[in-house]
Amino acid sequence: MNYTTGTGDLQNWLVSEDGFRPEWLGKGETVFSLGNGYMGLRSVTEEHYANETRNLFVAGTFNKFAANEVTELPNAADVLWMEFKLNGVRFDLTQGKIHAYRRTLNLKQAELIREVTWESPNGDVFELVFKRFVSMANLHSIAQRVSITPKQQTVLTLTSGINGQTTNSGVQHFLEGDKRLYDGRFMQQIQTTTESGIDFAFHSVHHFMLNETIEPKSIIKMDRRKIFFDYSDMIIPQDETLTIEKYSTIFTSRDKELTVETTEELANHALNVTKEIEAMGYDRLLEEHIQTWNELVWEHAPIAIESNAMFDQLAIRFAQYHLAVMTPKHDNRMNVGAKGLSGEGYKGHTFWDTEIFILPYYTYTNPKIARSLLEYRYQSLSGAHRKAKENGYEGAMFPWESAWLDDGEVTPIWGAADIVTGEATKIWSGFIEQHITSDIAFAAWQYYHVTGDQDFMDRYGYELLIDTAKFWASRLEWDEETKRYEINEVVGPDEYKEHVDNNAFTNYTAHWNINKAIEYVELLRTDKPELFEQLNDKLDLETADERFRHVLDLIYLPQVREDGVLPQDDTYLQKEIIDLTKYKNQENVGSLFLDYNLEQVNEIQVSKQADVMILMYLLEDLFSADVKRANWNYYEPKTLHDSSLSLSTHSVLASDLGDQELAYDLFRRASEIDLGPNMKTSDAGIHAASLGGIWQAVVNGFGGVRMAGGKLRISPMLPKAWTSLTFSIDWQGETLDVKATQEKVTITRRQPTDDAVTIEVYGEERLIVDAFTSEVLSV
Repeated sequence: MNYTTGTGDLQNWLVSEDGFRPEWLGKGETVFSLGNGYMGLRSVTEEHYANETRNLFVAGTFNKFAANEVTELPNAADVLWMEFKLNGVRFDLTQGKIHAYRRTLNLKQAELIREVTWESPNGDVFELVFKRFVSMANLHSIAQRVSITPKQQTVLTLTSGINGQTTNSGVQHFLEGDKRLYDGRFMQQIQTTTESGIDFAFHSVHHFMLNETIEPKSIIKMDRRKIFFDYSDMIIPQDETLTIEKYSTIFTSRDKELTVETTEELANHALNVTKEIEAMGYDRLLEEHIQTWNELVWEHAPIAIESNAMFDQLAIRFAQYHLAVMTPKHDNRMNVGAKGLSGEGYKGHTFWDTEIFILPYYTYTNPKIARSLLEYRYQSLSGAHRKAKENGYEGAMFPWESAWLDDGEVTPIWGAADIVTGEATKIWSGFIEQHITSDIAFAAWQYYHVTGDQDFMDRYGYELLIDTAKFWASRLEWDEETKRYEINEVVGPDEYKEHVDNNAFTNYTAHWNINKAIEYVELLRTDKPELFEQLNDKLDLETADERFRHVLDLIYLPQVREDGVLPQDDTYLQKEIIDLTKYKNQENVGSLFLDYNLEQVNEIQVSKQADVMILMYLLEDLFSADVKRANWNYYEPKTLHDSSLSLSTHSVLASDLGDQELAYDLFRRASEIDLGPNMKTSDAGIHAASLGGIWQAVVNGFGGVRMAGGKLRISPMLPKAWTSLTFSIDWQGETLDVKATQEKVTITRRQPTDDAVTIEVYGEERLIVDAFTSEVLSV
């Protein structure tokens, strides 16, 4: 990968791949993936290669293949597909000779460009340029442009269409469906998911130009789940350019904005839109697409890093790009998958990744989208209630993996092979990784205080916080010997420790959740009596509040030892300590499991990711700086960062502890999970939560932004490599522009009013009317 190809206005905006390597297809397919939140397109090439993974996903269109499998996003029809024969020879980069090759993702314009000079096995030479984008302005549209310039007169044959023979790793989620050609040009394929019954309408049309528009000789063909054209006998004179444009649209019967009632109405609407898209043309569609990107992302929430290390600026833009590509901002019935919309990894399911790692980006930069993501959780309460009831609890017990709003738990039961037993490893997360319930409560609370969105709290927030607390109050287990409530048999954030008792993160966040519920029940009772009565009818607040107050002070919270270390759980600190140097220096994550199985790892003091440390990040006011440092010194050497969520958390904490150079090193390592030199890290899809974590490392870490106790703190401390950091955040209805250098920080209100904003800057409260500048203080 090459990160230095951008110059001028495009400096630090381009991610490039120099050279074609079939063994590394997955990396480029993921890193260069395109999307708009409605759909995500894995960036395979137009022509086919072995080992490729051709994925097109439409957010929220889940399907279940069989009763013993879980719901997943179905891999939709391949509309990118184009096969070329040039003077009778198939265009294939594994054959002949490549004289020049570069594929580039322009982050600023969200356009992918591939430039190739290729010599076929018979000695003919061609220059080809492939361009494509998934429109952010027209959410249902994909535009492609292919330009072919031969160095000798050439006869081109092209096969291109809609291929619905795609699968999810062999699983076909679609029925055959209908195929039809309209006006001799517009291909239509209708397919329906096998179990969920969602109609998909695919359309594609081609446009050819050779000095002027031409109509090549063609024949329409249909096959099983497939409709396509064979175009033949297109003669391209030497050094002239044939341009082929292909416009495709995807609509589904689940699209919220549509009012159609039948499959026929859906198909007709989609066909008409396809005709409109083609009439607009590539350049105009691209112009509107770029304008929407600017308004939504680059102008609204810009981040500028002045540094000799140009990669850093590119890395944060890459993170923002993919966050925009993967987030379904158009529909509050949907959420973000752990791999976004870039691959089949984790089946499109939503984890705690959204609330803890991705949501803060939107909470601070686009509260409307943040609210939509939280409304998804509110709407999925029925599934959370069912999971609680099935497990013998009350309230809302949110599933570890979520798909449909009412699905409940969709975590697969079996996973990778156990190297010792040879059997499939049981995935316990869906059964006992329960901290996600308090994670969601925390995210709703954080959103409310950052945005001041009282309407959200009245409609959804109070209920979420109280309903989740009801689960925890019922989940607690009384220990008669110690006279305390415990939470046993769980998995905390560190998934290398299963079936543990009193995981500190779980216990502390459950306690926090119940405490907040007590606070809000009292607030509702005194300040919002009508809402109190509504929620009392729904949640029995009187009984719940009595239970909350009874258990709160009896919940066991692991305590800090004399050496400052907080036990991760009841037994972690008594487990075997081994030399982890080999695994800390690993090239590929998970190398520990080449030597041990999960049962053995459970008995070693080794962690997959931040556990105690992320607790000290989220509930920072509960722990002193000395305690945080003591726990860093104890747990970080035992943490392999095998989860992509871990490095960014540690980067923010290193900033908090005043070690900016360590924080910077961790930020760089986090940025390299997808962008780094390891060409196999991203085969299953983008690391969505890590990208949100990169933003947190920059803004919450180096930018020093934190909401603590409902108050805003901005205390930047830059690494030595950076001359300045500029960013914007939303705070309670207005936008603050922050510029930090090594010497000072300036905070400016974009739309100042007469009312001052209170911000803590380097430990002192400041009242800001329009702008404020402070000298940087040492930590």
